[in-house]
Amino acid sequence: MHIGVVAHDGGDPRLPISPTSVGQLLGLGASISIQSGIGQHCQWSDADWSAAGAQVESDRSAILAGADMLVSVRPPSIEDLRQLRPGSITISFLDPFNQRDLIEAAASAQVSCLSLEMVPRSTIAQKMDALSSQHSLAGYYMVLLAAERLDRILPMMTTPSGTLQPARVFIIGAGVAGLQAIATAKRLGARVTAFDTRPEVAEQVESLGGRFLNIDLGRTGSTEQGYATALSEEQLAAQQAGMTKACAESDIVITTAQLFGRPAPQVISQDMVSAMRPGSIIIDYAVSSGGNVAGSRADEEVVVDGVRIIGLSNYPGQVAHSATLMLANNIAHMIRHGWDEETKTFSLTKDEETLSSCLITHAGEVVNPTIRGHYGLPTQKPEESIA
Repeated sequence: MHIGVVAHDGGDPRLPISPTSVGQLLGLGASISIQSGIGQHCQWSDADWSAAGAQVESDRSAILAGADMLVSVRPPSIEDLRQLRPGSITISFLDPFNQRDLIEAAASAQVSCLSLEMVPRSTIAQKMDALSSQHSLAGYYMVLLAAERLDRILPMMTTPSGTLQPARVFIIGAGVAGLQAIATAKRLGARVTAFDTRPEVAEQVESLGGRFLNIDLGRTGSTEQGYATALSEEQLAAQQAGMTKACAESDIVITTAQLFGRPAPQVISQDMVSAMRPGSIIIDYAVSSGGNVAGSRADEEVVVDGVRIIGLSNYPGQVAHSATLMLANNIAHMIRHGWDEETKTFSLTKDEETLSSCLITHAGEVVNPTIRGHYGLPTQKPEESIA
């Protein structure tokens, strides 16, 4: 099986492969072609790829035409899909809930697309969970970014001239990104408070040294994959009222509230921003999916009433080398999971639970039940799915 890796549009410095994972995939029996120059953001030269055993080529179209599998970080373009052979496979982030034209183009091109967002949160799939690996890096980086922009230090510091009190950090959302942000802020000496609509995560927050903010929202819940469910308008209003004081008392607020496959909820209103101390920092992790903060804009720093609101669309990309190492491992584990040792190829039918959860298109159809439902397509009969 031949794996292709090409440069993609969009300016994302992360890669789906590393020199180490090249060696792992070659060990399975795969061959790999990599477009010349794609490793520069991670300080890898073409010579590094060649030394690892990959073929380095300058002809992008030739790599696409010769690939049995295309691996990438961002979704392949429609033009790329048309250059792939029918029956080929792609592995990447796809955003299938919001990229219907792309998904239908993949089906039309007879390309089987695996979406990294759809990896189930199960024990067997942990090593393939690219979302969690990237969320963890983002949680770390957001704290460092806020600390750099803040006009005061995070830890308590006592000197002969006096004592500086620790900065207050308020983190909204205690998923993977939020928990890593809590841990990082605590390591830097801040006083950390966190809130999540799922009360069951309070123990995790407290185990990291944070204080959990209790707000009575009535009945809330989470999905089978562990994501928070959407709140009603009344619950959102109660949440904002309960968080207003915590935001006003904080030097840094980091929002990580996201809904899988849906626009992010706005949890910080304009009034809440105005109530914060001038010089305070807000980091909006969800800016690329609608934003948690009133006034946040993608890839901009906006100052509102003296409060700096930062919304980057790609936080993991700010630590591209580390993000690439994690992503490359996630993807290598996925390929290994579906690898057929006898034929030295990737089999979509080897594992029905994990790979079928990620498979969006196959044999000219959109086959993922969740995505079909989202698009309003009829439910497939068992014999119409993967054979």
